[in-house]
Amino acid sequence: MAKILMLTNSTGASADVLPALGLLQHDVRILPAEASVLVDAPITDCIIIDARRDLPTAKSFTKLITTTGVSTPLIIVTTEGGLSAINADWGITDVILDTAGPAEVDARIRIVIGKDAIDQLAKNPSLKEIRSGDVVIDEDSYTAKIKGRTLDLTFKEFELLKYLAQHPGRVFSRSQLLQEIWGYDYFGGTRTVDVHIRRLRSKLGPEFESVIDTVRNVGYRFSTSNNPVTADIN
Repeated sequence: MAKILMLTNSTGASADVLPALGLLQHDVRILPAEASVLVDAPITDCIIIDARRDLPTAKSFTKLITTTGVSTPLIIVTTEGGLSAINADWGITDVILDTAGPAEVDARIRIVIGKDAIDQLAKNPSLKEIRSGDVVIDEDSYTAKIKGRTLDLTFKEFELLKYLAQHPGRVFSRSQLLQEIWGYDYFGGTRTVDVHIRRLRSKLGPEFESVIDTVRNVGYRFSTSNNPVTADIN
C-alpha cells in the first residue's frame, strides 16, 4: 500500500478526480492544489496532481513543486483532450487519464515508485550509510559520527539527524518532522522537535551545529555548507 498525496481544487473524494484510485487499497490524502500546502505537506511515496480542468495552472504548480526540492514522483491526471498539452518541460514522472481502470492506475503507481527507489539506489549504492561532508550515519549500527567522533545520541535524535541528512537542503516544518519521526499517534506538541534539535546541535558541537539549519518561520533543513545557524523559530 502506497502513501499518496492528491492535490486538487475539486471538492469531494479522490474518486471524483480518478475514480479507479478509490477502488485501490492505497493511503490517499487530499489537499488543495495551492503553494501554501507544500510547507506542511506530508511525506508520501507519490504525488498525484489534478490537471483535468486548468492545464496552465497545473503546469505552473508542477514546476513550483520541482523547484522546492521535492523529489517524490509526480503523476498528472488529465482528460484525453489534455494529453496534447503535456510534455517533458512539465517535470512530471507520468500521466494518467481520468478514465484509466484500477489495474492501470495501480501499475503506474507501482512503476513510478519502484523507479524512484532504483534511481535513489543508483545515486547512493550504500543507502544504509549516509555520508555528507564529515557526517557519517550508519543505519545498521545506529551510529552517527562526525570527523570520526561517535555521537552519543538517543534513538529519536538519531532518527531526526538521519531523516534530515537523507534529504539534504530540503526544508521540513516542525509538523512534518513530528509526523515522520514521532508518528501520527504522538500527542505531544511541535515544540518537541525544537527541543530535540537543540540537543542534537549541542551534541554536534559548535563547529558542526550549523549542519542543521533553521529557515525562519518555516522549519529545519540539513545544510551541506555549514552556514551559520539563523534564529530559532518561536
